[in-house]
Amino acid sequence: MDASIVIISLPAIFRGIGLDPLAAGNIGYLLWMILGYLLVSAVLVVVLGRLGDMFGRVRIYNLGFLIFACASVALSLDPFRAGAGALWLILWRIVQAFGGSMLTANSAAILTDAFPARQRGMALGINQMTALAGQFLGLLAGGLLAAVDWRAVFWVSVPVSITGTVWSYLSLRETASGRRGRVDWLGNLTFACGAGILLAGITYGIQPYGGSATGWGNPWVLTGLSGGVFLLLAFCLVETRPRALGFARAAGTRAVEPMFRLSLFRVRAFAAGNLAVLLTAIARGGLQFMLIIWLQGIWLPLRGYDFADTPLWAGIFMLPLTLGFLIAGPVSGYLSDRFGARLFATAGLVLVAASFLGLLALPVNFDYATFAALLLLNGLGQGMFSAPNTSSIMGSVPAEYRGVASGMRSTFQNSGTALSIGVFFSLMVSGLASSLPAALSGGLQAHGVPAASAEQAASLPPVSTLFATFLGNNPVGHLLGSSGVLDQLTATQRATLTGHTFFPQLVSGPFHHGLTVVFGVAAAMALVAALASALRGRHEPRDGRLPEHGPAADPHPERPAGDGPAARADHPLR
Repeated sequence: MDASIVIISLPAIFRGIGLDPLAAGNIGYLLWMILGYLLVSAVLVVVLGRLGDMFGRVRIYNLGFLIFACASVALSLDPFRAGAGALWLILWRIVQAFGGSMLTANSAAILTDAFPARQRGMALGINQMTALAGQFLGLLAGGLLAAVDWRAVFWVSVPVSITGTVWSYLSLRETASGRRGRVDWLGNLTFACGAGILLAGITYGIQPYGGSATGWGNPWVLTGLSGGVFLLLAFCLVETRPRALGFARAAGTRAVEPMFRLSLFRVRAFAAGNLAVLLTAIARGGLQFMLIIWLQGIWLPLRGYDFADTPLWAGIFMLPLTLGFLIAGPVSGYLSDRFGARLFATAGLVLVAASFLGLLALPVNFDYATFAALLLLNGLGQGMFSAPNTSSIMGSVPAEYRGVASGMRSTFQNSGTALSIGVFFSLMVSGLASSLPAALSGGLQAHGVPAASAEQAASLPPVSTLFATFLGNNPVGHLLGSSGVLDQLTATQRATLTGHTFFPQLVSGPFHHGLTVVFGVAAAMALVAALASALRGRHEPRDGRLPEHGPAADPHPERPAGDGPAARADHPLR
């Protein structure tokens, strides 16, 4: 919930600290407020999951709650304004993400340790249900709390995090013995730097550069992308053959205790499940942000809602998506315990793909009943997928590697969400850049705006217009208000330009073209994820050892390992 609550609250937050998020020099603050939490979570969860395996999962989990509580208090007490106030929030959000990563990296492993196989799917289903539902409920809570006070967005985390800290220290007990070993400093460094630089490069690729609508031609972005890929390749080399690099021995890296157990990918259920997680996270992230812009920028204004009220109502109208999670999560987890994970996870992804195709066919000014039904279908599909898939991943690895396996799964999920923002925003911005400037210039001039002012407004980067709708601002009022052009127009012209219908009707054509591309790509990713899920197999390591030299042969290939009564009868990990 805390990862997404800030998204809807950004207008109130920036107004509270006295900063215009859409000014040329402030787009970076805006992006890091949105993506900073996600980037840190994507980079650190594997490291913290490995530390949980080594020093105790409950110990790391409890410490994470404490860090999260301290960061929540600091966020609510921001003493600065303007750029300094934004930097305070960004830095403490990063600290908060560090504590949150300690929680998410170890929660699935703690549950897997605590519950027998016949109940594991249900337990993980509830865990996944609350996590995914929280992402969308955060959008609703952000709209409600921001209307009271922008600091309330951060206050809501304080009692929850403090109570959770005390509760976890008093109630949780370690159920798995830690496996001590030397920390893989070289692996940690290359992975954290590589993933961080790569995701940061993708983030800055959204911003305009020179005369281009996006920054993919920026030398710094290209350097970050290539440097991040190089470091991740070096990381793979270090983890598989650390002594192949001359400095590995000096760094104290040991092949027997790598940070990232690449050998886990020899387990087909683990590899296929994580591939499905990555692709589904990319598709889900694109869905979340495109729906927000669709509702706030076009659909709600066309129905008479003020732009300032659209963030809250967007969260309300997206509740069918959350309802689908709440229904399908625990039910599919319970049923997958009895009948196997593959069927439910794969069927859920097929439903997700079908919902994307349905959204693809909707007109921009849609009928809400149809839209709500498609959101419910998407939520049901994601709920059906998440719990069985997590249970399959966690049940496919030996017990001593559950912490790192949980962290790896969270890394793919968080990285997919961050990647989706870069990918889908770039697709949308590129589509708008080809048609929006001419349409905006012509529309402004037709309603009395001087040609020079209209051309200047139309020449601004489409990402600013996109973020204006995302933040609940009236885009035309934002573009023309600071220049004083609106004061030169008649009352009728001002009312038309800043009304509920001018901008939505102007942008609906280019926006729908971008939606077609975004939802088409998302549907394709969901179908590929469904194929990976169907090919996950039915076996898992039976002797607590990893298949270092190839996949272990399953003496019972028809037995749905980790799924159902037949698996529980003779499995040594049960």
